[in-house]
Amino acid sequence: MSARHVVAALVAGLAFGLGLVLAGMTDPWKVRAFLDLAGRWDPSLAFVMGGAIPVAAVGFALARRRERALLGDAMPVLPTRGVDARLVVGSALFGAGWGVAGFCPGPALVALGTGSARAALFVGAMLLGSWLVDRFAAPREGSTEQESSSVS
Repeated sequence: MSARHVVAALVAGLAFGLGLVLAGMTDPWKVRAFLDLAGRWDPSLAFVMGGAIPVAAVGFALARRRERALLGDAMPVLPTRGVDARLVVGSALFGAGWGVAGFCPGPALVALGTGSARAALFVGAMLLGSWLVDRFAAPREGSTEQESSSVS
């Protein structure tokens, strides 16, 4: 990986992390309040998502028209797969973990950088879960070993 790739990744990661902190996504209590529709619901994270979705949509639309990435690499071709039981179960587990812990992977990694013990516990459980899936789950039909191990 070239130095400019490392710098670009660092800048993007810092911008992403700062955005998560400013939006409150690294505060598990704020996330839980957002998910608590029957209690004291805090809709503020809906505005975060509402702002992020159009920005991402524009980015994906622009990327789709390009043959090369901004740093000159070939644009990756992402596999497209339909909805299957594995996707539904994985999504349900992701949502349940988010609701129970108040973290999802990106904000948990940012919170880990603050020394949060809750984030450390979550990241450890996330890594263990990823390892267990790689170790024991049957590979997807048509996938390669590299594809299935790159997901975690």
